Amino acid sequence: MKSLVLAEKPSVAREIARVLKCNTKDKSYLEGSAYVVTWALGHLVTLAEPEDYNAKYKEWRLEDLPMMPVNLELKVIKKTAHQFYAIHQLMKRPDIKELIIATDAGREGELVARWIMAAAKWKKPFRRLWISSQTDNAIREGFAALKPGNAYNNLYDAAVCRAEADWLVGLNVTRALTCKFNAQLNAGRVQTPTLGMIVNREAEIQKFVPKDYWTIRINFGDYFGDWRDSGGNNRLFDVAQATVIADKINSQTGIIKEIRMESKSELPPLAYHLTELQRDANKRLGFSAQKTLSVLQGLYENHKVVTYPRTDSRYISTDIVPTLPSRLKSIAVGPYAELVKPLFQKPLVTTKRFVDNTKVSDHHAIIPTEQPLQLTALNVDEKKLYDLIARQFIAVLSSPHRYKQTTIVTNVQGETFYSVGKVVIDQGWRAITSRQVERDETTADALPEQNLRSHEKEDKVQVENCRVNRAKTKPPARYNEATLLTAMESPGKFIEDEELRESIKQGGLGTVATRAEIIEKLIHASYIERHGKELAPTSKGKQLISLVSSDLKTPELTAQWEQVLANIAKGKDSKADFIARIREYTMDLVKETIADTAIYKADNISKVKCPLCKKYMLLVNGKRGKMLACPDRACGHRQPEKENAFGGMRTSKHESRMNQKLISEYSDNSTVGSNLGELLKAALNKKE
Repeated sequence: MKSLVLAEKPSVAREIARVLKCNTKDKSYLEGSAYVVTWALGHLVTLAEPEDYNAKYKEWRLEDLPMMPVNLELKVIKKTAHQFYAIHQLMKRPDIKELIIATDAGREGELVARWIMAAAKWKKPFRRLWISSQTDNAIREGFAALKPGNAYNNLYDAAVCRAEADWLVGLNVTRALTCKFNAQLNAGRVQTPTLGMIVNREAEIQKFVPKDYWTIRINFGDYFGDWRDSGGNNRLFDVAQATVIADKINSQTGIIKEIRMESKSELPPLAYHLTELQRDANKRLGFSAQKTLSVLQGLYENHKVVTYPRTDSRYISTDIVPTLPSRLKSIAVGPYAELVKPLFQKPLVTTKRFVDNTKVSDHHAIIPTEQPLQLTALNVDEKKLYDLIARQFIAVLSSPHRYKQTTIVTNVQGETFYSVGKVVIDQGWRAITSRQVERDETTADALPEQNLRSHEKEDKVQVENCRVNRAKTKPPARYNEATLLTAMESPGKFIEDEELRESIKQGGLGTVATRAEIIEKLIHASYIERHGKELAPTSKGKQLISLVSSDLKTPELTAQWEQVLANIAKGKDSKADFIARIREYTMDLVKETIADTAIYKADNISKVKCPLCKKYMLLVNGKRGKMLACPDRACGHRQPEKENAFGGMRTSKHESRMNQKLISEYSDNSTVGSNLGELLKAALNKKE
């Protein structure tokens, strides 16, 4: 008898099969003497669509809402049905005695496996492989300590609750908004509060009124000092006050009242998780979050030079530590050879700053693998992204950046001026990466660094000149992808309730794997636009936020759900109670939407009429570019933006001249030609 092992992805299945010595290959599984290893392709089974319950739901009508099936059912996803049925056949084999769930160690990984089991009606025993890394030792140890499958029932319940709640709220509210306002509007627990943050930021920018302020800087000859009041503030909002201070101190003698010399160090950065890598790639390479994920997936799957991409951890587990020398050796080529060399000259030192089992959930941080690096095999974008990962990995294992900071406090006529200098003792990890403190990581009023020569306390210094600088307060910056990812990862500051704020700390809005997709969906749905690197809301996005329930505008709903789901996973809360509350909540949301008296006005109306119902069509984003869509959902006609009456491309000026020549040639020849010319003329003049 054999055990059937179900992994989440083919790549993981191959690694497990190799360790378990399953060498017989089939297109959908690998088999050995004791195990058969197969794989899902992410989710193979999902919740049924509304029309699967009742044919009437094919039409979207307000009177049919809310949709509340007694029990939400499962269906096999058509696109990957072949793999589901291959697994189903394996499950029915008489020599299979048990199933070992080897999907990702987390809530969604549990759901992937359990839904396959439910759809296939699995009745035999099952156990759970629970590991945080895919090394050979971790796999062997995991199989030697398999857990009872039922030990994760609560985790499965939490996963089902999340999925069913998203179905009930998301589908019902989306249909209610779309039918009520006769527009393509959709709302969800993650997408809508993300849009809400962008819309709210835009509102802050629009209502911001800049104010003039003044700062004062003195030149003492070999150094300069910046004015600060007793509270450390450097801004004066009264020009008269600034002028009085400047007149008082100009050409005067100052006294150095304090000299502080401090030895400081900056610890190496943490390794990358997906969101941090997406942030850094956006800031430094200009990559979108989606592009970073796509390039990273290629480095992982095709070149096998980095570890699993969709991770939310910046740490590694203890079982990875023995592999660090071989990973460094694998990247010691090209520009990295000299960077790695110092690490081989002494034993590697690892601390809890990088190695911490308690901070590794499904997968450890993104680091290089032991696969020898072949830079020539990588394309330009892959080289750029790999460079970030490799340098970050080397930096993590390098020494701290150490320096001495000198602060001089100078008093002139009772006014205080501050000066800061820095002397580098050891570049440490900063010699590896050019990463600097980003402008948004500090305040605009921070004291600038300068070279300071040796001075003594009570030294007298002469004011050579005094400059009063005028500036304006600035509005908050629009989100770019880097800052939006940060806000999605840590939305707690948008939540007033302290307990809820705490509950969302571990999750945020979306997951590391879905945040890029959420941003792209907001763009595709024309809720936001890219303006260079900035993300700005459209009229449609602003209107949606004004139309949806207040609950859906902020991260609080996600925080509340995560709080309950965490309790369900621990067995402290009831699945049935949660779903009952969600059903009641959904009905309230639908009633609120239907009763809304607001008006939605599309701002993307084109000058092209629908060929079927003659209404002016809307210009929308399609999968292959801009599309024209009829605003009447009952009509539903869509066509490419540049399509003309014949279904071809809209004619250019050159083509128009050629068409007129063609009409003329037809008209000038026979009566038949004349008739054809008239028909052609009418057809070409028919614009949509």
